[in-house]
Amino acid sequence: MDRSKGGIYQFSAKLLDGGSVSLEQFRGQVLLIVNTASKCGFTPQYAGLEHLYRRYRERGLVVLGFPCNQFGRQEAGSEGEIGAFCEKNYGVSFPMFSKIDVNGKNAHPLYQFLKRNRPGILGILGLGRIHWNFTKFLVDREGRVVERYGSATAPTSIAPAIERLLDA
Repeated sequence: MDRSKGGIYQFSAKLLDGGSVSLEQFRGQVLLIVNTASKCGFTPQYAGLEHLYRRYRERGLVVLGFPCNQFGRQEAGSEGEIGAFCEKNYGVSFPMFSKIDVNGKNAHPLYQFLKRNRPGILGILGLGRIHWNFTKFLVDREGRVVERYGSATAPTSIAPAIERLLDA
């Protein structure tokens, strides 16, 4: 099945509480999709992601967090521990999903799609590989992946691109 034609909406994923969510429910919204980790040098980006979510959610932005333990085993906790950490330390209120792989043969289909559509700086040489935690993908209201940002990109620096998509 060619999943590239329907945007991100044909995918689903499990939330931290175990419930399954179809990304179809986010149709018509701007999405910022991020692979996260609780014990990473970039973990403080949760604060910036939450800031963006609170600032723009009424206009149609949703941040989606996908914990991943593939980089330095920096997300080794259980789903309950991840949720408690995010809420206690950063007040995270945006949807957080169950741990997934973003690279390799067990990469979640959503991440296979994201990487195929925005392979990153190394392009074909890197085969779209995610290089570390807090890689961010910006998706427009039609489900098209419009930009990919590396781990070092501060969430607040993405605000102008988010505003353009929200105003489009």
